[in-house]
Amino acid sequence: MKNYVVIGCGRFGSSVAKTLYSLGHEVLAIDKNEEKVQNIAEQVTHAVEADCTDENVLRSLGIRNFDVAVISIGSDIQSSIMATLIAKELGVHYVLCKAQNELQAKVLYKIGADRVVFPERDMGIRVAHNLVSQNVLEYIELDPHYSIAEIVAPSKWIGKTIGTLDLRANYGINVMAVKHGMQINISPEADDVLKPGDILVVIGKNEQINKVEERG
Repeated sequence: MKNYVVIGCGRFGSSVAKTLYSLGHEVLAIDKNEEKVQNIAEQVTHAVEADCTDENVLRSLGIRNFDVAVISIGSDIQSSIMATLIAKELGVHYVLCKAQNELQAKVLYKIGADRVVFPERDMGIRVAHNLVSQNVLEYIELDPHYSIAEIVAPSKWIGKTIGTLDLRANYGINVMAVKHGMQINISPEADDVLKPGDILVVIGKNEQINKVEERG
């Protein structure tokens, strides 16, 4: 379990925060807007109303103890830059920032952001799952309960057949396709053997897909 701090609780930030918390992680949500803090308070570990551009405030909240910081401050690029700088200076290992355009992204990368995403192209839920598990390449929520995910075949699955793994019985997920390099098998058979680097396109309940992320 990792500790995450999400700074800025708009639509994108709150989506990331709530998804991380639902996956069982510690999440601190920070926003200067009291209403946004109240709206998310019961869906994260802690929610605080605070000025994210004040180094003393972030220091007092123990930002340095968090593994990952997600900087999701609306269109205020100055505040986003300040929060990113402070998070890196206080020792947060991995800082992910939201940007509105390529120019903002370049600035954020130059001041130390480890990753910059664009809300139009990166849904908050997908980003959260990618932070939690490097095995998950894509995560598309079909509804609040079911999703489609692209998962890199865990090492302990390599060399085994799809039938032997019995993913439906053991994980509650169904394999829709298997990708290997540039090839994609849209009708995988039970006796197909998984190879290193194989990517499985699966569908299932969110909680079941999460178990694959946790157990591998």
